[in-house]
Parts: sequence; C-alpha cells; structure tokens
Amino acid sequence: MSEQPSGLRNPTKAVRGVGAGTLALQGLVMLLALAPLARIGGEHKGVAIGLCVVLFVVSIALAGLLRHTWAWWAALAVPLALVVGGLILHWALTALGVLFGLLWGYVLSVRRTVLRGRSG
Repeated sequence: MSEQPSGLRNPTKAVRGVGAGTLALQGLVMLLALAPLARIGGEHKGVAIGLCVVLFVVSIALAGLLRHTWAWWAALAVPLALVVGGLILHWALTALGVLFGLLWGYVLSVRRTVLRGRSG
C-alpha cells in the first residue's frame, strides 16, 4: 500500500504549530496550577510553585525552538520533571506530569506520522 501525502501545504510547519500550541497550553496549565498549590501545597509549596514557574518558562522557550529536532525530545523533560517533582513535593504535580507525558507522546506520534518520509 502506498503512502498518501498529508495534503498539507507545509507539513513541517503544521506539526511545529501543533507542538508549539501543546507546549504553550502546558505552560498555561502550570500557571493555573499556582493558585491551588499555594492553598493546598503543604510544607513544600514554595518549591512546588517554583518548579511550576521554571517549567512554564522552559515550555514557552521550547515552543519557540521546535524548528530544531532536539527540542522535540527535550520537551519530554517537562512531564518527567513534573512526575519526579510530584513524587517529592505534591501528588498533583505527578498527575499533571503523567497527563502531559501522554499528551506529548501523542504529539510525537502525530509528528512521526505526518512527516513520514520527510527529513525534519
């Protein structure tokens, strides 16, 4: 069976837009998590809030760097850091990390499917 072209004028830009949008939404969710963490964060709430702020900045920076192949894989550090941070700081961060990890895995799968046979 032959592969059908995606039908997109510029598949690379389209996939980059999906990735950047996903990272931007992840950053927004981390900013929205600051208020609940401040109320129910427990004894490590300051560190948990700091982690969310740092990961927000990392997400936004990576959204702008997705033209580089390494940035797609570096973006996996965001959910991984949330899972690890959640195991130490607050369980809600682990839940966010698992959700973001599944979402980013799907985005990478879409990228692979759309760009199959192309470089980039």
